[in-house]
Amino acid sequence: MCHVIVTCRSMLWTLLSIVVAFAELIAYMSPDWLLGFPRSDSGADVAPGGYRPSLGLYSRCLRVGSRGVVVSCGPYAGSFGEVASGFWQAAMLFLAAGTLVLGGVACISVFSMCFQSIMKKSIFNICGLLQAIAGLLLMVGLMLYPAGWGSEKVIGYCGPEALPFRPALCSLGWAFYTAIGGTLGSFLCAVLSAQAEVATSSDKVQEEIEEGKSLICLL
Repeated sequence: MCHVIVTCRSMLWTLLSIVVAFAELIAYMSPDWLLGFPRSDSGADVAPGGYRPSLGLYSRCLRVGSRGVVVSCGPYAGSFGEVASGFWQAAMLFLAAGTLVLGGVACISVFSMCFQSIMKKSIFNICGLLQAIAGLLLMVGLMLYPAGWGSEKVIGYCGPEALPFRPALCSLGWAFYTAIGGTLGSFLCAVLSAQAEVATSSDKVQEEIEEGKSLICLL
């Protein structure tokens, strides 16, 4: 018989798992990892009041047209081999792997209200371990990312002084900080998964199961 068990800690873990997975996915796809130096609408001259093009892992945003009023965003790399640098290629692999794991855990977490174990193993403990592994993968990817700032592509956006771990005239965009937040969130989820396991296997839950209840909600 399926027992639907909902507690504050298990619900918090489920919601945070979903939010973290979406945050990493959005950051991965965003072109706003680096913001280039300000330039005029012609795209040639440095202009403090001008717009700032953005560069992501595999995409970019630029103003196009004679007056520079149209923003064009899309991939700059036609294939994986055309990504700005080898460091970014490696970072993409680690970030994609971590995001994929988080996405899988987010899907499983939705069903954790009804199924608390897989092959007699706690679903919360398994998911918590996977989230910790995902956090490590994401952390490696984020450490590899700034090592690629010396590539020709980044120099075109950040100026000739751009070097690995030194973005020169560029500044970090919201996508990079979102990815960091998602990484920290994945470790927090791993910790919360243990609390969710304790909450759903408490004596009070067992008492309500023995009373024949199929829907159990506890604060």
